[in-house]
Amino acid sequence: MEPVIRNVSDTARWSAVFRARETDRPDALFRDPLARRLAGERGEYIVNTMPHAGDNAWAWIMRTYLFDQVIGERIAGGADMVINLAAGLDARPYRMPLPASLRWVEIDLPELLAYKEEILASEKPACHLERIPLDLADTGARRAVFQRLREQASRALILSEGLLVYFSEEGVGSLARDLAAAGTFHWWLLDIHSPGLLRFLQSTTGQSTAQGGAPLRFGPAEGPEFFAPHGWQPREVHSVLKAAVRTNRLPPELQPFASAKESSGRQGDQPWSGICLLQIGE
Repeated sequence: MEPVIRNVSDTARWSAVFRARETDRPDALFRDPLARRLAGERGEYIVNTMPHAGDNAWAWIMRTYLFDQVIGERIAGGADMVINLAAGLDARPYRMPLPASLRWVEIDLPELLAYKEEILASEKPACHLERIPLDLADTGARRAVFQRLREQASRALILSEGLLVYFSEEGVGSLARDLAAAGTFHWWLLDIHSPGLLRFLQSTTGQSTAQGGAPLRFGPAEGPEFFAPHGWQPREVHSVLKAAVRTNRLPPELQPFASAKESSGRQGDQPWSGICLLQIGE
């Protein structure tokens, strides 16, 4: 039988379902009116069929919510380009209040971007939008794209939402160095997991993603400081759990952890995840 997760692109459909369900809530933290259309029947099938697929929907929502907050702040702070690595079915250029002068670049696998363009053909983004079909594992091709984009921006913000967990530590380090070499890429917004949470995810939903050729791999012991030797300094770290506490989205079974103290450093076996804003080293 075909696996529920056929490839890494199916995780984009899975994520879009959660955004659609959040949009339906009267107290929604954000609204994505395009999410259900983008998720399609395949996305609903994944969430309804895959073991544990909906267990941590709150964390996916917190990730999107926190990304939205930081993106808005960086654009207000002078970012003139946003480069979304592995953009998936993200619809921020259509749903966020963005300046028309902003350049937004989406990079992802050709098949997924073709599907997305078909679904959104009749929609108009709020800013200038460019899509670049590219496998980010192709080092030479991505360096060529980064070189072109660096010449078109002065203060770019890089996004990699839900991407790095599928890379090895060596692969993340290589990507970090390539981004740092660009010079005009000033900020990098990403999500990161502790080793303890990575192991938990590998034993649950990670089994299905691994069957689809996308094993979960990245949960560095150093935490956000992993990126410092590769040219990036952590500037902000936002705990997903603490964000859920603030927004009253933490599930009842996790309430005992609501008062737990957290740091932005090493997390070890603790099941921790965070949203990190990195800045290019001086």
